[in-house]
Amino acid sequence: MIARTTMGQWFNLLVCALLILKAQALEFSFSFINVSITYVEDAVAKGAVCLDGSPPAYHFDKGFGAGINNWLVHIDGGAWCNNVADCSNRRDSSYGSSKYMVKEANFTGILSNEQNFNPDFYDWNRVKVRYCDGASFTGDVEAVNPETNLHFRGARVFEAVMEDLLAKGMKNAQNAILTGCSAGGLTSILHCDNFRALFPVDTRVKCFADAGYFVNVKDVSGASHIVEFYKQVVALHGSAKHLPASCTSRLSPGLCFFPQNVAGQVKTPLFIINSAYDSWQITNILVPDDADPKGTWSSCKVDIKTCSSTQLQTMQGFRVQFLNALAELGNSSSRGMLIDSCYTHCRTEYQEAWLSADSPVLDKTPIAKAVGDWYYDRSPFQKIDCPYPCNPLPESCF
Repeated sequence: MIARTTMGQWFNLLVCALLILKAQALEFSFSFINVSITYVEDAVAKGAVCLDGSPPAYHFDKGFGAGINNWLVHIDGGAWCNNVADCSNRRDSSYGSSKYMVKEANFTGILSNEQNFNPDFYDWNRVKVRYCDGASFTGDVEAVNPETNLHFRGARVFEAVMEDLLAKGMKNAQNAILTGCSAGGLTSILHCDNFRALFPVDTRVKCFADAGYFVNVKDVSGASHIVEFYKQVVALHGSAKHLPASCTSRLSPGLCFFPQNVAGQVKTPLFIINSAYDSWQITNILVPDDADPKGTWSSCKVDIKTCSSTQLQTMQGFRVQFLNALAELGNSSSRGMLIDSCYTHCRTEYQEAWLSADSPVLDKTPIAKAVGDWYYDRSPFQKIDCPYPCNPLPESCF
């Protein structure tokens, strides 16, 4: 009798667990859709190609209802390549060739078509532009080395993709956004005014940069690692002529890859979403492998909760330098910013970070609401979180 009761209880628990999992899976399924890839075949004739010479590509989900004439263009991230060997490695991947790109992409977060998950932009035309040039869409070198077959044509790719989208209805946009994550976030800063120039003056156009505010700081060994790296990227890709003249007229082209030298001159309204402890910047700018040959930072770079007091002090110093660089934006009321203290990189494409029941907040405001309120001029948002770990708690960061 006892055995039967126990088995029955276990069975009931199992059924309940399965029902909960099914409900959770159903709820999650509503938070994203799969969107097919579109290849811009006509771009090849213009020389607007990926590193390997293949056509650029994007994923496009059409708007509907009130959002039918609104457009959100999101640029993929994926770092950069600064020499032939590095670019050759990218050439044989989705970061350098459309031949290796997935045929369908999940649209979630800022790209979601569900009102509950993306209240301000769910019914817009939403585009995810694939990143395959290795220089934040700034490169433009005519010559192609026959030995490597590398094409440095990112600026042409950006132009060709925009032309294709304009022909598909973006020219009629009433509202438009250029945004991106990481290297795509940098793209949204560097190309923000170019994007604005595509539309009539009465179109509301703004830009968001998600984890794209890379700063010029020395690494823990005292070397200017990132300065040299950006200098090499710009030289290899021939980026100088496509970087903002407001910067290149004052500084060397490599320094104009840093948002702190460019963003203050961007005329189009710009919103910066970033962590003051950006995990990619900590790992690759502050503590690149060459600056930590003994690997003393290995654990800390993976999980901030394992950092020693000395390492945390160094990271607090990075935060100060990041905020100083952010101050180069100036105090324009058209600027928006949400600078939190999460140890993370990129937020807007991820539903749990963009908008969910337990998404991180700053001033009691989730990222989606802060960005939406700022875009529609409902209220400004310029908030900087207090130093780690005061808020939010690490457990609430994504």
